[in-house]
This record gives sequence, C-alpha cells and structure tokens, in this order.
Amino acid sequence: MAQINPYLIFNGNCEEAFTFYKSVFGGEFALMSKYKDMPPADGSKIADTDAERIMHVSYPIGKNAILLGGDANAQSGDVIFGNNVHVSMNTESEEEAKKIFEGLSNGGTITMPLEKTFWGAYFGMCIDKFGINWMVNYDYPKE
Repeated sequence: MAQINPYLIFNGNCEEAFTFYKSVFGGEFALMSKYKDMPPADGSKIADTDAERIMHVSYPIGKNAILLGGDANAQSGDVIFGNNVHVSMNTESEEEAKKIFEGLSNGGTITMPLEKTFWGAYFGMCIDKFGINWMVNYDYPKE
C-alpha cells in the first residue's frame, strides 16, 4: 500500500526550518539537495538566486513518518502560505502511481505531468478538484 507523507514548501528558508525540526525531533536528514545540484533541463539553467535553495529534503522523524520539503524557485514563484503543504504519496509500483495520479487529477489540475525523473523516480504533481496539492511518486529500484 502507498505511504503518505507531508511535503512542506518554503520561500527560501527550508534549510533553516528543517534544521529547527531536527533540533526538536533529533535524527539525521536522509537527503538534502540544492537546486545547484540539479542537472539542467532542456538546456535551461536554474537562476543564480535559487542555486543555494533546497530542491528537496527528506527527514525521517519516526518509524513510518518522513517529513519532506523544499524551497520554491523563480520558475514556480513564491508559495502562498496555505498552498505550501502537499500530500506526498509513495507507491509500490509505476502502475499504482499512474492509477492514483489519474484518479487524483481527474477534474483537477496537473501541475507536473507524471514522468520519469533524473532522480530515479516516476513522479508527478497535481491539484485535485477540492484544491488539495498532491505529489505522487514511485522510486525505481536502485541498481
């Protein structure tokens, strides 16, 4: 069955926020990457002002809970608080990801089509017809 985790979006202070959460919950980040670490897409380059912002952080805070997050960037624009929380769903297969994504986006808005990514996942984002932001992810097995 799929796993659901909160995904928090910030306007440039994600690292500060997650460092604070780490001081509260303890433990270590599983991953923290910055936009400057991302390969260019379609020949485009990330804005210099976004290079040091957090592209993605994964922070296990319990046996079955992972707090996820990242910073908005120039391309996406700043988030408005209230729209800065996404429900992130990790599925057990590409087929499950496709089924869930198609269901959630039906009557809603696809903000990033479900596709294979450079980080080794099948990933997409949408806003359902009730205004809830969703991220659907399937991680391909590591080689």
